[in-house]
Amino acid sequence: MELNRRHFFFGSLLAGAIPTAGFGSTPSLKALGYKSPNEKLNIASIGAGGKADSDITGCAKENIVALCDVDQARAAKKFKEYEKAPKYSDFRKMLDAEHANIDAVIVTIPDFMHATAAISAMQLGKHVYVQKPLVRTVFEARAMLDASRKYGVATQMGNQGYSNEGTRQAAEIVWSGAIGDVKEVHAWTDRPWWPQGVTEIPAPTPTPATLDWQSWLGSAADRPFTAGGEGYPNQYGNFYQPFNWRGFYDFGCGALGDMACHILGAPNLALRLGMSAPTSVECISKEGTSNFMFPKKSVIKYSFPARGSMPAVDIFWHDGLKESPKIDGVPAGELLGDLPSRPRRASDPRPAVTPTGYVGRVFNWASYEDAKAADARQTQPNGSLFIGSKGMMTTGTYGEQTRLLPVEDMRDYKMPEPLLTRSPGHYQDWIRSCKGGDPACSNFNNAVPFVEWMLLGVIALRVEGKLEWDAVKGRFTNSPEANKYLKPTFRKGYVLS
Repeated sequence: MELNRRHFFFGSLLAGAIPTAGFGSTPSLKALGYKSPNEKLNIASIGAGGKADSDITGCAKENIVALCDVDQARAAKKFKEYEKAPKYSDFRKMLDAEHANIDAVIVTIPDFMHATAAISAMQLGKHVYVQKPLVRTVFEARAMLDASRKYGVATQMGNQGYSNEGTRQAAEIVWSGAIGDVKEVHAWTDRPWWPQGVTEIPAPTPTPATLDWQSWLGSAADRPFTAGGEGYPNQYGNFYQPFNWRGFYDFGCGALGDMACHILGAPNLALRLGMSAPTSVECISKEGTSNFMFPKKSVIKYSFPARGSMPAVDIFWHDGLKESPKIDGVPAGELLGDLPSRPRRASDPRPAVTPTGYVGRVFNWASYEDAKAADARQTQPNGSLFIGSKGMMTTGTYGEQTRLLPVEDMRDYKMPEPLLTRSPGHYQDWIRSCKGGDPACSNFNNAVPFVEWMLLGVIALRVEGKLEWDAVKGRFTNSPEANKYLKPTFRKGYVLS
């Protein structure tokens, strides 16, 4: 970043908020075989169906040289698109056979297998793009960071908001002092959409011929396949897969894992939450509990200590909502999710709002008033609210539509001049880093501390009471039960080394 008077003024505030190498992970990659930005990477993907489909498409200007997926039916589209690329159902076999022709690896499979797959790739010197929430446990998060540093590879977590303009605007508004000291933040989502709180496991059923069930289970404890009982398959598939795994303790991280790495991204950056772990975490309410699944609905409270010149702050996470939360002092109807922002109908004669050109949708009066007037369906309730000593600010799932509250305060408001570097696009962040350029916005130096504190909430959903956290020792000081969930148990053949 170019130094100027604003950087000098904000120097003490930003100390530690921005890594010395910028928003990036790695030292020079020349030792691993530097590639010119004009050369194409050879990319393999662990995962080819579902979200992996769009991740591969996001990197399609490079060379896609190998694909792996345990579900041939779900992967059929991408398998056909890349007919000449070798296909595998076991990522270990793919890496063994193809590693000499691979520069980088996409990991887009269920959460519980992320660390095993990504670390296997990093040990071979491969750059990795890993879908959010990166991993399922604190132990795996720290192992991922250690591996990325040991092997000097370029990394990126798949939380697109960190590459968006609005997330940077949110940080710069807070750092400018526009809303004062922030001591409370609320973040919310309408997830889970998939089943949670189920209390009985259906009887086993035959495994589909197109599914490699043992490879799908990977490091998890063995269990029989089941398509599910009454109501299955639902719109997300069978009882466990291809998508319903998110709701299971053994496989996913619930609504937190699906959405917190997006929605809490702006608070994490703006409030420097990765610099100092929370001192405590507590699930303060939950509905629809189960012995093996996350609850249907919950509220979690994280308490962070002061961070440099920033005061202590409480972060409240709300999931399972059908509408934005009602919070004292917030003008009615002005939180994100309360107003439609979907594209209007094609038959609408009014002119479209001109795009801003930024990565991600940013607030402007024309689009705001257009949304109020449009006959469009409501947005899903996903967003965050910063409550400061001088004002409030709200922002969306990926940092979009960042704005002060009441919204009228935006009429004459001028955004602060940029302090943070801007992104060329989420996937391009990673690709550029792989080729020796600027490190990615959500590289593991930034992503792992964020994910680690988020994952403490996953444990709080399983263990009652206020859990006191010691980040240096990596343990809860008041709950042996909670400490059991810091590290997973691995099946033979998938142990992290």
